[in-house]
Amino acid sequence: MPDAYLFRHALLPTGWGENVRLIVENGVIASVETDVAGGKEIALPGMPNLHSHAFQRAMAGHVERRGAGRDSFWTWRNLMYKLALSMSPEDVEAAATLAFVEMLEGGFTAVAEFHYLHHAPDGTPYGDIGEMAARIAAAAEAAGIELLLLPVFYAHAGFGGAPPAPEQRRFVSSLDIYSKLYERCAALAPSGVAPHSLRAATLAEVNALAELASERPVHIHIAEQIAEVEACIDFSGQRPVEHLLANAPVGRNWCFVHATHIMPEEGAAMAAANVVAGLCPITEANLGDGIFPIRDFPGAWGVGSDSNVLIDAGRELQMLEYSQRLAQRARNVMASPETPCTATALYQAAVEGGAQALGLHGGLRPGAPASFVTLAGEFPETALSQAVFCARQPAVRGVWVRGRQVVKDGRHALAQTARLRFDTMVNRLI
Repeated sequence: MPDAYLFRHALLPTGWGENVRLIVENGVIASVETDVAGGKEIALPGMPNLHSHAFQRAMAGHVERRGAGRDSFWTWRNLMYKLALSMSPEDVEAAATLAFVEMLEGGFTAVAEFHYLHHAPDGTPYGDIGEMAARIAAAAEAAGIELLLLPVFYAHAGFGGAPPAPEQRRFVSSLDIYSKLYERCAALAPSGVAPHSLRAATLAEVNALAELASERPVHIHIAEQIAEVEACIDFSGQRPVEHLLANAPVGRNWCFVHATHIMPEEGAAMAAANVVAGLCPITEANLGDGIFPIRDFPGAWGVGSDSNVLIDAGRELQMLEYSQRLAQRARNVMASPETPCTATALYQAAVEGGAQALGLHGGLRPGAPASFVTLAGEFPETALSQAVFCARQPAVRGVWVRGRQVVKDGRHALAQTARLRFDTMVNRLI
């Protein structure tokens, strides 16, 4: 039997609707009706999280101490490698379970897991080549979040096919090994491919992966760091985005993660190719990466939690808007004459771009997954603005994923047990 959900207000693809009824069949929205009285809450489409490294949740709060010299992404990466070399499959599952629970409590209903911790600590594949991926899938199943599994291809330590470093040994695969890994991942969950970056995969390898993916999602880190841009120019004479667009079959199933340091013409070319820009504002701020030039970017974009230092869909949008305010010395940068409420403009764009990046039919519309979150409040734009800019903790009250409620009164049923398991793991490792 179909299920019916009534809302006083709901954020639809066309804007705010009043007295909205969703009819849900088999976890999918069958119809959307308006002017049907009886609802009390405010409904938002669930936010897709287009970029996550779940195991890095174990680092949160433990790497905020300055070293002997100047700290940067590169010094942070050395600490990440140490953690990556120490985690067992059980540890990864514990970190992922808590991260996914927190994502749901923070308003994310689907996640693209950019998964690159594949092998045993000595670098040899497990007997089940997808052992670590299976732990990610088990964590997603337990939490109830929709998963796009993106096994990462990692083969090199720099442009031009430089040999990988010893500390990268758990990540590294040949194309032959990767094809077996991908097949295993595709049996676990909906999957795409993820060449880690142009540093870690040659163009020939990127193109082979794109062929493997066909129409499925292809995600890649790109132009995250100035040093990366300079190294790409030294190697190829082109900037990373420019180089990839000129030499790979890029299309709407691609997501360029970060793309922080792009020129206006690169942004225009990304938009022309229908690429999604995968922005991770909290992590990019935490690592000191830089500010994405979104004011001049004409294409689709979405948000991800990346290193999972703080997991909250509203906070990601807040950081994005506030970074632009600081850079532009202006307010309400992401609003428009058509959508003057900044939070609404941010939320709608992030849902649309995130859904494209995950290969989903997003938004509260017929044919889309019945994945939505609820807020309390009388006035929808005020409630969403408070959730993005003013809430001291996630303002989400309820969360449904494909018609199944997974968060009630702001709390996930696994929150306490997942936290205890996680804390035990972290206290042992760090």
